[in-house]
Amino acid sequence: MSEQIIKNTSTDIGWKSYYELCKPKVVMLIVFTAVVGMFLAVPGMVPWQPLIFGTIGIGLAASSAAAINHYLDQKFDAKMARTKGRPLPHGDLNGKQVLGFAFSIGIIAMLILVFLVNELTAFLTFLSLIGYAVVYTVYLKHATPQNIVIGGAAGAAPPVLGWCAVTATIDPHALLLFLIIFIWTPPHFWALAVARREEYAKADIPMLPVTHGAEFTRLQIVFYTVLLILVSLLPYLTGMSGELYLVAAIGLGFWFLYYAVRLKKTADDAVAMKTFRVSILYLMIIFSVLLIDHYV
Repeated sequence: MSEQIIKNTSTDIGWKSYYELCKPKVVMLIVFTAVVGMFLAVPGMVPWQPLIFGTIGIGLAASSAAAINHYLDQKFDAKMARTKGRPLPHGDLNGKQVLGFAFSIGIIAMLILVFLVNELTAFLTFLSLIGYAVVYTVYLKHATPQNIVIGGAAGAAPPVLGWCAVTATIDPHALLLFLIIFIWTPPHFWALAVARREEYAKADIPMLPVTHGAEFTRLQIVFYTVLLILVSLLPYLTGMSGELYLVAAIGLGFWFLYYAVRLKKTADDAVAMKTFRVSILYLMIIFSVLLIDHYV
């Protein structure tokens, strides 16, 4: 009986560890924005094949990139309280297991996208995977405090990938969705970096609050949030969306700005974390409204 309990516990830990490698919360947001891109690409219902296989392929590719990130960042993760419990620094998995898992689901993702979606989507998804897992993680993250600004391009790609999965083209409207996420990424991530600046400093990662100070970073968060409000108006100004979206975009933008300004006025890390969480809700809601507006 005791041996069976130990076996079941070990299996449970293994499954959870592999699941954690995928950064499921991040990947779910990635998949969500990709699916919204699919629906915005057509006036009616998305054809079932790109919807199903595009979603699976993009989700698996994002999970593969996340797992590679775990492998490459394991030494730095071990130094930070926020990440030291991850599967590799915690000892739940070893490097070979992580890389084997990452490459396996990455290859499956590419095969699905090439043969069941289209080659352009597969190519763009592969570029995004390499952009995050290698270019950002290996080089940008440790080379410049503007790492998240430059590296944000990979994280902003999902709506374009979703749109491309349906149409096999790169549409200008899809690039507007890309731009929204690209501008959203710095204030989103810098809010977290402000709250965790001591951990990043300990790990010797040159995030903006470490190199330029928390006060300067808070100012940049306000600046980018204002820019985000302006960029979020583009879908309406270009005729991509209607008045429902316009009202929501303005309201959501000033909601985000309220917390950005509040963060600028205080050194309370709890406010930084609140701003970080608000930023996630902002992106989820604004893309949801884009989708609703598209069909209403």
